[in-house]
Amino acid sequence: MRRFSHITPEYRREMRLRLKPDAERDIHEALPGVLKKRLRSAGVSVIEIERAANKLVIRIDTARPGIIIGRKGAEIDKLKTEVQNRTKREVHIEIQEVHRPELNAQLVAENIALQLEKRTAFRRAMRKSVDSALRFGCKGIKVRVAGRLNGAEIARKEWYLQGRLPLQTLRADIDYGFAQAYTTYGVIGVKCWIYQGENVPRRGQEDARGAGAALRDEPAPVR
Repeated sequence: MRRFSHITPEYRREMRLRLKPDAERDIHEALPGVLKKRLRSAGVSVIEIERAANKLVIRIDTARPGIIIGRKGAEIDKLKTEVQNRTKREVHIEIQEVHRPELNAQLVAENIALQLEKRTAFRRAMRKSVDSALRFGCKGIKVRVAGRLNGAEIARKEWYLQGRLPLQTLRADIDYGFAQAYTTYGVIGVKCWIYQGENVPRRGQEDARGAGAALRDEPAPVR
């Protein structure tokens, strides 16, 4: 019988995940979706899960932390118990508030999707979100929806762009979000880009970089 000795640890780890779909894979793939669906009314933008030994640390960025915490912490204790029963691990939940949800692309896209599900006209929902983001100080925003808009037989795309959106600039601070609206006549996709300026390094960092470049360019001493 021929044996293969070139099996790497990464391959063993991947096969272990395939053989245990209800354990490790459930934590990193299914659990974020379940939490996102359960906390949809709380305006959740990001859910991060870290696993260390027999512990789970769940970080939730939300625009409405009061909905997740509940009165005297009742809701968050209930959520922690549900996750512990599902994963059989010790769970710690950290909640961080999003102070300006109008400038968070994921929350803007989900807000537009929620309005579309309530049969709001898509142009009105897009225009309202764009005006709100510009009023809070963003330098540019683009919103695009695609699908059977207003129940049309043929799917199409519509988009709004206000301000600047330099997608080719590496220093540009651009936030991206995507959401789906499940309407009676089909699924409508919503994408959002928000530009908040450039990530310019500080003066001290520039001086340090300049000094490092000067040292690199200096010729080596001759001995």
